Amino acid sequence: MKIRILFSSIVLITALAIISYKVPEGWIKAGSKPDYYDMGIDPGAGHNGKNAATIASTRREIEGFGTLMQNIDPENYKGKRIRLTGMIKAEDVQNWAGLWLRVDGKVSSKSVTTTLKNNNRKVTSDVHNSETKKTLAFDNMYNRAIKGTMNWTQCEIVLDIADTATNIAFGALLNGTGQIWFDDLKLDIVGKDVPITSPVNKEPVNLDFEK
Repeated sequence: MKIRILFSSIVLITALAIISYKVPEGWIKAGSKPDYYDMGIDPGAGHNGKNAATIASTRREIEGFGTLMQNIDPENYKGKRIRLTGMIKAEDVQNWAGLWLRVDGKVSSKSVTTTLKNNNRKVTSDVHNSETKKTLAFDNMYNRAIKGTMNWTQCEIVLDIADTATNIAFGALLNGTGQIWFDDLKLDIVGKDVPITSPVNKEPVNLDFEK
């Protein structure tokens, strides 16, 4: 009996080691610990019976996250509001998971260098223009994250795309252990009547720390 149990365990471990998902065309693996996850296409696992993308942890404990993502040119979306929607399913997500959307851009800045010449005490100033990279908008569903085990659920993120945007990045992420599947992602332009989902407070809150 012990030999049979040992043999079954070896077969199971070997089968899990063989499983490896193919990264879908146009997508890349990233995150703080991408090597701790198996990511790619899970054939027939979609909510409509077709393919779905999946991110599955391969370690018992993970401090970090893995993501399957894309970068796209923002030119067609500048000055507009966009909505990322998709279906997500989760199994044993111990920390959290979700879709995410980020808008990258450049911010112009000026710096002044002042020089004092001792001979005639003449002061000169040089103005330098520069640009720095910055995240202009971001939402990763952290305040409404996917946790535990749950069936297919529709998720959405809505953000504004600034005229100075240089890149739009989006995808799905799994923080910690577990497995998620995501399917039928769409990126649409919506009207300004659709509220953005990024958690930004219009006024200061809880300044006395009583809540």
